[in-house]
Amino acid sequence: MSGDVVASDQTSRFYIESLVAFQERRPRSLKNGHTFAVFDPHGDVVPSPASPDGIYHRDTRHLSRLELRLNDAPLLLLSSNVQDDNIVLSVHLTNPDLGPEDDKRLRGERIHINRRRYLSPNCCHERLLIHNFDGRPQRLALTLDFAADFAELFEVRGQKRARRGHQTVERGSGASISLRYFGLDGCERTTTLRFAPPPLRLDPGRAEFQLSLAPGEATRIIIEIDCGQSPVDGDIFRRFYSTLRLTRRAMRTASARAAAIESSNSLFNELARRSVADLYVLLTDTPHGPYPFAGIPWFSTVFGRDAIITALFALWVAPEIAKGVLRFLAAHQATETDPASDAEPGKILHEMRDGEMARLGEVPFARYYGSVDATPLFVVLAGEYLTRTGDLDTVRRLWPHIEAALRWCDVYGDADGDGFVEYHRRNADGLANQGWKDSHDAIFHADGSLAESPIALCEVQGYVYAAKREAARIAAALGHAGTARRLAGEAERLREKFEAAFWCEELSTYGLALDRNKQLCRVVTSNAGHALWAGIAAPGRARRVADTLLGASCFSGWGVRTVAVSTARYNPMPYHNGSVWPHDNAMIALGLARYGFKDEVLKIFSGLFDAATYMDLRRLPELFCGFQWRRLNAPTLYPVACIPQAWAAAAVFALVQAALGLSFAADADEIRFARPALPRFIDELHLRGLRVKSGSADVVLRRYELDVALNITRRDGDVPIIVSR
Repeated sequence: MSGDVVASDQTSRFYIESLVAFQERRPRSLKNGHTFAVFDPHGDVVPSPASPDGIYHRDTRHLSRLELRLNDAPLLLLSSNVQDDNIVLSVHLTNPDLGPEDDKRLRGERIHINRRRYLSPNCCHERLLIHNFDGRPQRLALTLDFAADFAELFEVRGQKRARRGHQTVERGSGASISLRYFGLDGCERTTTLRFAPPPLRLDPGRAEFQLSLAPGEATRIIIEIDCGQSPVDGDIFRRFYSTLRLTRRAMRTASARAAAIESSNSLFNELARRSVADLYVLLTDTPHGPYPFAGIPWFSTVFGRDAIITALFALWVAPEIAKGVLRFLAAHQATETDPASDAEPGKILHEMRDGEMARLGEVPFARYYGSVDATPLFVVLAGEYLTRTGDLDTVRRLWPHIEAALRWCDVYGDADGDGFVEYHRRNADGLANQGWKDSHDAIFHADGSLAESPIALCEVQGYVYAAKREAARIAAALGHAGTARRLAGEAERLREKFEAAFWCEELSTYGLALDRNKQLCRVVTSNAGHALWAGIAAPGRARRVADTLLGASCFSGWGVRTVAVSTARYNPMPYHNGSVWPHDNAMIALGLARYGFKDEVLKIFSGLFDAATYMDLRRLPELFCGFQWRRLNAPTLYPVACIPQAWAAAAVFALVQAALGLSFAADADEIRFARPALPRFIDELHLRGLRVKSGSADVVLRRYELDVALNITRRDGDVPIIVSR
């Protein structure tokens, strides 16, 4: 998965305890740059064990409490929603009955409070609009209780520390207060709260306002929660609105070049819009270009595997994301061996953290390379990016990094020289399993016993095969004909070895992995679907894998489970042993499309869409439980899934691509559709802004009973569009 979470590993110190289920609270998340926030539906941050709520900057929680009260009473929630562009959280609240039972009692629903909140790169901005709808004037006490624990994200996740730094409070004017933390890493972290108008009273943990409102009168309060780096020039009221305009403009500019998706189904349109908004809110500007952080709250930072897969899914929509990911990962590619970080020359980054514990080495993730699949996937993304864009200059600059990644696969990844890429952690505090299923119990044999490392995963061999094929194409484009032939030959030899070692005739699928003794884990898992995506599977066997994955033991009705019901460790609730992951299903769908299995693609597409219709904000989460679909029932949610999550958001683009057979040919500069199909819930699909080197085009696809017709509604430039049946 996307990182150091091992949610089914009760013995791991990186285990995320499910003491508080996010979905019980319908969390509201915002993000901008290296700052993100998680609030409850009231817009509050209420301290509780294992709750991730708060405002975070660079892996540190800068605000751990934020509770709004009226006359010392909690407010009633009317509605709470993150707007479609993911910029603004809007919360509507009202008062309960307040005061003694007499004629002066403030009856419920007389005072309306609208909380309007957004993030700029280092600051949370909030406007409170308090409106008196009572027929009498009202004197109100509005209080805001606040605190900052400056907990590092791993502390929030439950890890205990022997020592911490110390905190101080610094009063500013009557309108501001700063909470400071001096960490053991020598860094000072500051949270400054500023208010306008100034509160009647401002204490280290409370701001109190006295309001006098005539009938029908309203007033505003502006609050800034600054993570220590925002400028403070100008009027705070004007700054709220001007910064909001700049934030929205930046989002529009970033997403302006992305292709747009619109359909005849309003619910699917909501899912597509939210997916685009989620992807772009998770994008973070770096010196190398935009980079999608993995997910909120646990993974709002750089992850290699997650970003590569997200970029692959979004490649047809926004190829500039892939460019940013490739350049960033190339700049941080390992150049030496370091057992503490599981680094080896040529290896691609798994994870990068910037919190106090990472800086001090209390967790190994400051710059961590414990991923077996990010390195070959990096090469695959480079090849797919070249095909999509024809940007040979960028790929030429990446070529030394591609060669280094391939050397890692051949030398360090295949340390025993058996022709397969394996993993074995060098740091005892690192990840025991280093594929995307990184729970400690995710790789096992038919009897349920855990596989011992070094472990060669099924899907990783597919990734290496695809990497060598893509590298061969890149080499040919760069004029390295001999290298291209060598890589193509290596890929073919790997394919033959893979078929011989991983195929399970009795299971009609590829086995999960080879353990240290080269014994095959003969269990049915979704990993085999990734082999289809990579193209390593023989066509005849691909048909059998498709039938297995879409059979009753694997397909829940909402999606393909990570492991089949028939396996020894199946449980629909754990992280990797029976749950349903949207990105996993999207990879499988692309693999099915590669082999022409469109009915199966549409089955997965429909299952995930049906699941999304039940999700809050029409947002696909990181994962959900693998319980069987039942008529009139919703899918069962996983308690601590990231929402939003980058590769879950981008899964929608991959599903559309798989259904339409959408691809690009850089040399011919053309857009291709191979046997396009649409699920039954979409009668018409409009794609706008499909870009190639020579121009762009808009197309509309209409579903008929046995076919899909395509019409070009706009063409800018000489853009060939090819439809094959």
